[in-house]
Amino acid sequence: MMVPYGYPEIVLTEGSKVKCRSGAWNGILLSGLTQLKSTSKFTIEFLFNEKEMFLTYHFHSSSILSRAVVSPNGDFQEFVLNEKTQSWFLYDTGTTDNCDRYALCGTNGICSIDSSPVLCDCLDGFVPKTPRDWNVADWSNGCVRRTPLNCSGDGFQKLSGLKLPETKTSWFNTSMNLEECKKKCIKNCSCTAYSNLDIRNGGSGCLLWFGDLIDIRVIAVNEQDVYIRMAESELDNGDGAKINTKSNAKKRIIISTALFTGILFLGLALVLYIWKQQQKNILRAGQSNNMRKKEDLELPFFDFGTLACATNNFSTDNKLGEGGFGPVYKGTLADGREIAVKRLSRNSRQGLDELKNEANYIVKLQHRNLVKLLGCCIEGDEKMLIYEFLPNKSLDVLIFEKTHSLQLDWPKRYKIINGIARGILYLHQDSRLRVIHRDLKASNILLDYELSPKISDFGLARSFGGNETEANTNKVAGTFGYISPEYANYGLYSLNSDVFSFGVLVLEIVSGKRNRGFCHPDHHLNLLGHAWKLFKENRSVELAAESFVITCNLSEVLRSIHVGLLCVQEDPEDRPNMSNVVLMLGNEDELPHPRQPGFFFERDLIEAAYSSSPSKPCSANECSISELEQR
Repeated sequence: MMVPYGYPEIVLTEGSKVKCRSGAWNGILLSGLTQLKSTSKFTIEFLFNEKEMFLTYHFHSSSILSRAVVSPNGDFQEFVLNEKTQSWFLYDTGTTDNCDRYALCGTNGICSIDSSPVLCDCLDGFVPKTPRDWNVADWSNGCVRRTPLNCSGDGFQKLSGLKLPETKTSWFNTSMNLEECKKKCIKNCSCTAYSNLDIRNGGSGCLLWFGDLIDIRVIAVNEQDVYIRMAESELDNGDGAKINTKSNAKKRIIISTALFTGILFLGLALVLYIWKQQQKNILRAGQSNNMRKKEDLELPFFDFGTLACATNNFSTDNKLGEGGFGPVYKGTLADGREIAVKRLSRNSRQGLDELKNEANYIVKLQHRNLVKLLGCCIEGDEKMLIYEFLPNKSLDVLIFEKTHSLQLDWPKRYKIINGIARGILYLHQDSRLRVIHRDLKASNILLDYELSPKISDFGLARSFGGNETEANTNKVAGTFGYISPEYANYGLYSLNSDVFSFGVLVLEIVSGKRNRGFCHPDHHLNLLGHAWKLFKENRSVELAAESFVITCNLSEVLRSIHVGLLCVQEDPEDRPNMSNVVLMLGNEDELPHPRQPGFFFERDLIEAAYSSSPSKPCSANECSISELEQR
């Protein structure tokens, strides 16, 4: 509902209890729902005046029908209608992670999904109200000021990239500028923060907060600044705006004292460090090293004995499979939970860096189409990751092995395609990290009890910040047959690299054939080239696997092939982004004509492998992870 008190915002409630909050409208979007903003596909608008207030959104294409619902667990969900099948598919969600829970960190606390599983911290200048509760992850009592305000000597600390605090008790004015807003707050000793009301065109309007600040979270892409009132002693030398300033003489005394104290502290620290180094022995060094590795990972730890017992001492009967990281075992904990244990092999080309990379990414990413990480184990030479157990193994087993492929009729395959697309969209656009997976392939898509796909194996993933869209590497890491031409040949990876891999996956799911190692009696094209040839000859239906082609929804199959070919176009600029891919899979709008795919001859893959590495390329049946020098 729209809250009419203070400056309006939207809240979801269960009875009288607030479940989550949208954040205030800033002229472009709701500050807590950055994924819900105007795009080339739809427009969102907020109207507020003395007579009425409402929020509207609409798709630009009249052929797209959508509806917004609140699920029983309080999750806002937006669905788009597939007119052909008359079924609704999930397009977007309002809540994406635990930091969206209302007031999770209490008053004057701030939530950051990047610091998961310890999500909450106090704002600068504040400390936990009850440290004992805070240490056991009970943040409900929030934070209090370390130094009380005295009104006449206070200042303001600038914070950026946040969801604005709750505006229920706020005051606003649409005509003031930011400087006038600051002066208004200075004159009122109860004012605790101020901000522009509208961030467009350099900012305008004034929004003031009074009392404690509630329900703040880090959202790095937000461009709005908020200025929080602080005691003068808590201000740094950044963008804080002081109300009164001290004399230059007093400043010199403070600086001199701080400098002397700093030098003394560094001297003592150096002496202490040298003494500790002399006291260390080999055992303590090893233990310290393991502890440091654990601290870097920031997630629950399992001891080796527990995992050995759960997996029947890593019995071959419990072995689920083996990848580039090492073997994976099924286990059952003492409480009955089923788990999958990925154990680093001594012969693996991956090591602690890849393990830490995977753990730190997955623990910060939460989505229904991403695998869930439960914890890890680092003891001596043993390094393991513990995941939720997914009984239907990986996608490659079901689509490439004839004995299993009959389990996947077309509706299940189409559900898997859409689920993978939504998972990648979350990584690229809706997650806080903007992650490029870099190793999307059939064996890295796991399936749960309902055959819903879960993207796994983030050992090679990389994240982008700010406006970054691409990067370059001296080593190409991934699996030939799935990696894009610009990445294989030049080490250039971007969001479009994952789009290419997704396109390969779509064509493999539809055909039941591997891209690498594909052969046809009439030509020497790989699967991409074969699909391209059939498309140009209006024979795309021949690509579909025989196991479902008779009973399938033909329009969905042809549309999936078309979208797959758009994703594997040679020029990365021609490929659609994942937001458009999700829309294209779910509607009946006319699709653009795809251009020539990259790597559509088998020899293209072989030449790329040789040009990227002094060693021979991996075949379809060899190691799944390749690490190859850039050409």
